[in-house]
Formats: sequence, C-alpha cells, structure tokens
Amino acid sequence: MAIADVTVFGAGIIGLSVAWACARRGARVLVIDPDGPGAGASGGVVGALSPHVPEGWDELKAFQFEALCMAPDWWAGVGAAGGGNPGFARTGRLQPLADAAAVERARARSIGARTLWQGAYRWEVVEVAGQPFAPVSATGLAVLDTLSARLSPAGALAALTAALTARGGRIVAEGRPQGRLIHATGHRGLTADGLGGGVKGQAAVLGHDAGPVAQVHADGVLIVPHADGTVAVGSTSERAWQHEKATDALLDAVIDRARHIVPALAGAPVLRRWAGIRPRAVTGRPLLGPHPARPGEYVANGAFRIGFGLAPLIGETMAALVLEGENRIPPSFGP
Repeated sequence: MAIADVTVFGAGIIGLSVAWACARRGARVLVIDPDGPGAGASGGVVGALSPHVPEGWDELKAFQFEALCMAPDWWAGVGAAGGGNPGFARTGRLQPLADAAAVERARARSIGARTLWQGAYRWEVVEVAGQPFAPVSATGLAVLDTLSARLSPAGALAALTAALTARGGRIVAEGRPQGRLIHATGHRGLTADGLGGGVKGQAAVLGHDAGPVAQVHADGVLIVPHADGTVAVGSTSERAWQHEKATDALLDAVIDRARHIVPALAGAPVLRRWAGIRPRAVTGRPLLGPHPARPGEYVANGAFRIGFGLAPLIGETMAALVLEGENRIPPSFGP
C-alpha cells in the first residue's frame, strides 16, 4: 500500500466509520488498533438505534435524527461495498406507559414529533394488546416510534472491515502513522488526554426468535430482537468497577427485569454475557474536530451509548472536515 492519506487510531464503530467515509472519498486509509476491530465498547451486543424524545430540540437531537435518517442507505452501501451484512432494520420501538400522566406526556410529544421528525416518522400512543413481542404495561398503552432501528454490532463491524479492505484500506495492530491523524480511541484515549473517561455497561444475549418486531425500552432496559433468532438485553451504567470485562449480579438484575417486561422471554436461555467500558466525554456529547491536546490532529470520540446510531453521520462529518476542510460539526461537539 502507498503512503496513507489518513491514519485512524481505533477500530471501534466510530474509528471504522470515519475510516470508511474517508476511503469512500478516495483517500488511502490506515487504521491502527493493537486489539483489532471491536475490542472495546463497540464489541457489545445490544445494537439499539433509538432517538431521544422529540422535545427540547438541540444540536445533539438534530444530529442524531439526521444520522438515523441516513442509516438505511449508508449501511446498505457498506454492505454492498464489502459483501457484509450489518443487520440493519428499522423495526421501531415500544415504550410501555406506566400511568395517566405518562400517557398525557406521550401524546403531547406526538405533536412535536410530527414537526421535529419532519413528518417522516411517528411517535404515537398505541394499545399493547395485539402487539408482537408485547411488553407488560400498567395502562395497556405504549409509545410506538417508527424511527428506531436495530443493528448487529458484530455484523456492522465486520461489514465495515470488509468494505474498508475492499477499498484498499488496512487495519493493523501497529504501524507508523501517516498523513492526517484521527484519534477514535475510546475511553482510554479520553482519559489519557483529560477529555473524559468511561462508564461500564453489561448486557446479555438470550435465545429467543421474536421475528422482525419492535424493540422494547422500559425500566431502563433495552430489549432488542435480532435477525439471528436472539434477543439482546442491556445495560448497566457503572461509574466505578473493578474488572472491565467481568459480568455480575447487576447483569442478572437486568436480565430479570427484561423477562418481567416481556413475558415471552421467561424461558429464554442466556447465550452470552458481555461487559465493556463506553467512552463518555466531559461534555456529555461526542467530541469531534481538531484535537485540543494534539495540535494538527483530530479527535472523534465520546459517543457513549449512541455510537452505533451516530456512526454514519460522524464518519461523513469527520471525513468532510479532514479531507475537504468543510466543518459541519455542531459547535457543542467541539473539543
């Protein structure tokens, strides 16, 4: 391979998405990660791509909406380029409503969604009875939003790796950085540069074939049916921990809550348990742009829980900045 135009440090979902967006523009790309693709938080199992509530609109919500809108075509392009299957499907999301006040808030938000989501997607109150993969609801009602989607984390990483390789990109454990340097190094990079840290999450995969139904979000638990006949459930949010990769009773509690929320999961076996550290910036928002601690270099980090949902737009935005000098980064994302 000729000398790279761009070197990306980090082969998680953000690093690979940035690398792919650069390669799509004709750049020669080198990705360096000593642990390989998806070794950190991106190696998780949940794969929920879901929006924040359609109210209190701000730069993050607008950026997230744009990213979720572009996701179907973007991931289809990744799959076509390398022959992989990211496992993307816009299946929607159900959120049970606990009481009359919650129902009233949900109906008010449905009005905002028509405007903020530009009439393309719905946020509406529906009856739970008759819904596939129905969750328990004290009111018998739930919010159904049609913007939410799901993605296979492992499938998405493999598809990006294949697409990047097909365009001549390289992913290596070590090497000499070349060209423009972009740091997408997860929680360790944030900690080392004083830009943030990490929050541990634990999740599990259950053996249950729910079919192409809406994911469920209730009681702080994400329950996401996937196309491979499994359901992912998660996650915890731990500011302190002893072992990065260890799962424990906190995950047991998440699994128990998931089985209570969706009774269809009562007998589903646990096929896999996972734990990892998600990168959270001090701002609580993604950090994109010129690196404040490394002059002349760039950072793309800190997407925390919504990295897979934001990845397509983060990739394209960073590629436009680094290769074309076009800065479309929301000001509140600046490091």
